[in-house]
Amino acid sequence: MSQLNSWQEEMQSAYLYRVMAEVERDTVRKQLFIELANAAQSQSHIWADLMQSQGQPSPSNYQPNARARLVAALIRALGPGNIKPVLAAMKVRGLSVYASQAKVPGHTMPASIEDEDDRHRSVRSGGNFRAAVFGVNDGLVSNASLIMGMAGASSNPKIVYLAGVAGLLAGAFSMAAGEYVSMRSQRELYEYQIGLERDELLAYPDEETEELALIYAARGLPLDQARDVARQIMLDPEQALAALAREELGLNPDDLGSPWGAAFSSFLAFSAGAMVPLLPFVVGRGNVLTIALVTGLALFCVGALLSLFTGRGAMLSGLRMVLIGGIAGLVTYFVGHFIGAGLT
Repeated sequence: MSQLNSWQEEMQSAYLYRVMAEVERDTVRKQLFIELANAAQSQSHIWADLMQSQGQPSPSNYQPNARARLVAALIRALGPGNIKPVLAAMKVRGLSVYASQAKVPGHTMPASIEDEDDRHRSVRSGGNFRAAVFGVNDGLVSNASLIMGMAGASSNPKIVYLAGVAGLLAGAFSMAAGEYVSMRSQRELYEYQIGLERDELLAYPDEETEELALIYAARGLPLDQARDVARQIMLDPEQALAALAREELGLNPDDLGSPWGAAFSSFLAFSAGAMVPLLPFVVGRGNVLTIALVTGLALFCVGALLSLFTGRGAMLSGLRMVLIGGIAGLVTYFVGHFIGAGLT
């Protein structure tokens, strides 16, 4: 990136920080964004001075482009917390203050590099399991509903079975493609932003350390302690880049795995759930009652697993999932029956 582009990036960040401070009602966050705007303005002066020392013309007064103005309008209309990915792409920092954990009273701030690593490693591990359970649930409910709809429309078990297999493949490939695109886009954003952070860390490490400290302070840590933590983290360049991505951009580099791996995992999870309502056909008992019983049992098990993430009782969560899936199955069955009767 050229020095002029770096100057423009910093000025754009300062402009957006001030818009965020303008709409922010929380006084702590407002002050954070004002200070970050001032820091970005100071960093833009570093690039301007460097250009001038090399005989290049000094940048003119900054005027936000159409993209920056659009993002500013979104900030005013929707609030910063609702457009975090957009703001991260615009090189806006301090987004971790909008994370749900930042609002929990008594939330423990990292006191060392090890604390930072352990905290995000535990979140990542739980998140993978949760995603797998929801993937199975999506396949189960969607394909069971499709099969029940076809069963209502046709009494031919071969047609119902074929529709279920088609639903499994279509849904699994759709989920895999969506997960790949999502993961690839997220990784590209991270790679771009972490490249900017690496350049800035080399250009002005003290300013980057102070920005990180300001974010920790805005999340409840005393400023002196926040500065100590930030300085400790900055001792390791790779840990510093990871911390800046998390705390300044709201990105978690530990969650950015392989797009192909994510697509394959999503394909398997959806397929596993979608296969359940097809099992009665495999053993030669592909009738509505058997499909409903097998699917209901699987829904109960999924609901019980989901209780691990909600803290509610397993029995209640399982029965609620059976009720939700049962309603979806009944609706599609009667809709299929109505449409099938109209076509015959």
